Amino acid sequence: MMIVSCSKKNTSDINFIPPPSTEENQPDETEEDTAPSPDQPYFLSTENPTPTDKTWVKVETLSDEFNSTTFDDDKWHRNPATDGFSWYGRPPALFEAENVSVSDGNLNVTTVKYDTPKNVRNINWTHGGAIIRSKTTAKHGLYYECRMKANKTVMSSTFWIAFKQNCDNGPIRKLELDIQECVGRVHSNTHSWASGWDKIYHSNTIRHNRSCDIGEETRASGSIKLTETNNSRFFVYGCWWKSPTEILFYLDGKHVYSITPTTDFDLEGYITMAIETYDWNPIDPEGSIFETGSFDDLTTKYDWVRTWKLEDK
Repeated sequence: MMIVSCSKKNTSDINFIPPPSTEENQPDETEEDTAPSPDQPYFLSTENPTPTDKTWVKVETLSDEFNSTTFDDDKWHRNPATDGFSWYGRPPALFEAENVSVSDGNLNVTTVKYDTPKNVRNINWTHGGAIIRSKTTAKHGLYYECRMKANKTVMSSTFWIAFKQNCDNGPIRKLELDIQECVGRVHSNTHSWASGWDKIYHSNTIRHNRSCDIGEETRASGSIKLTETNNSRFFVYGCWWKSPTEILFYLDGKHVYSITPTTDFDLEGYITMAIETYDWNPIDPEGSIFETGSFDDLTTKYDWVRTWKLEDK
């Protein structure tokens, strides 16, 4: 473990614990007059927020087209034992590097059900997912986007920025910036507030409860309902972390909402993609897709991850 946390055994402190968020109406359908380009962020022509005297330049160390045949271990962590967070997943799904692959131009994170539970860190795990983190830090002022298709299981598909925290050496604030968080399937045992989380664009800015900081979590959220499931196709999820106090979110090139955090988001974090289980959307007895589903059904796919910075023209 690379850092010492004041609550390192409480894995819920570093996981998503989403409450009901205030939902906005889904935006009107807009004809896509442009297509994503590897040379610029994806904005519809009527939505482009680029200042007239600036241009976007790709940050290569925080971007990946996944067009190789192998995973880039120089750019990304996929082993939770070495990424500096030491989070192995929320039971019953274990994060394992072997569930991560690259093929056909995609980064793949495949969900699995084990024939026999695995005992890791004195926990019995029945399923597997994975977590991927950037090795280069992410910071405010940059634009982050990914083209992602969710898996079809009860497990998550996510794109977010995670921040380290240390009560002794700092930073004391434990922040979390969720750009997109959804699940592939809901069912009768899903908590009522999450009944639509297979058709959602949902984002959070969170300041977590820490004994050396605040005694109660604070958050500001944004979301819109979709007319199709997150696993029906690839969506482009974008976030302009414009400043510590202003964060704008885009869906398929269109600005859909903005969030003003409850605290300044002025720390540096790590791009994160986690495929995990939630207690509010538990694995149910009817969840046979883990046995019967195809590779495509069980896999969250990332066509690309791109990060951009503004520079003078």
